[in-house]
Amino acid sequence: MNYPVAVIIPVYKNDTPQYVRPAIDSIIKQTYSCRIYIGVDGPIGNSLNSCLEAYENNKNVSIVRFAENRGLACVLNDLLQICFDNGYEYIARMDADDISLPDRIEKQICFLNEHPEIDVVGGAINEIDEEGCESGKTIVYPATPTECKKFFAKRNPLAHPAVLFRKSFFDKIGHCYRPEYRKNQDTMLWYDGLMHGVNIANLPNVVLKFRMTEALFKKRRNGWVFAKKQLADRLQINKNLHYGHTADLFAYAMFCLLIAPAWVKKIAYKIFR
Repeated sequence: MNYPVAVIIPVYKNDTPQYVRPAIDSIIKQTYSCRIYIGVDGPIGNSLNSCLEAYENNKNVSIVRFAENRGLACVLNDLLQICFDNGYEYIARMDADDISLPDRIEKQICFLNEHPEIDVVGGAINEIDEEGCESGKTIVYPATPTECKKFFAKRNPLAHPAVLFRKSFFDKIGHCYRPEYRKNQDTMLWYDGLMHGVNIANLPNVVLKFRMTEALFKKRRNGWVFAKKQLADRLQINKNLHYGHTADLFAYAMFCLLIAPAWVKKIAYKIFR
């Protein structure tokens, strides 16, 4: 049976057109047919706008424009609501600078059909650089729900842009992303899911090419304010999921890393990722 699948892709002003185009094309060219919803988070430049306009006549692509930049969580929530309103039971995430492998959606749908107890499935990722060249680094995430929950004591058990949800994931937790989190939305979503008994799994197969850029280490998830907030969130997560003191030590180590210079983050990423 061919189950309808929607893919949601958020875009904002700092996204690069030469990355956005192959990201969207990688979903259009999937071996499993998908409906694509692109959410534009506030005003964007002419170059990026021209890139998106090229897809306006594609019957499988809908571009939803929002007047103000409200952050990733709000855009994802609005796109999810559109998917719910249109009856989609399977919804995939995708970022505007990554590339999905051609059979990603097909493999994930097959897995969910074979494992009806699973609410969200991810997969392994290959890292690519600014030019799209593979670095040779493959990141494989834990496979089973038990392994994923254990892994979450240290870091996120899923690559956020590589996941495919059942609608049941959101039905179980009673909401979507927490809009108050402009960063770290995925961590809190996995936490909310585990607190409400969702089952998380990953394919061993590589499903996505994840783009690593220098800017990633400089602008994402860093600074004192974010570091302190993440530490507080992590300590609360560890308490409520009964992870113990070892998980707290990891939380403090991550705090130190978040306030470190970009070059330190880059070295640590290469060693511990």
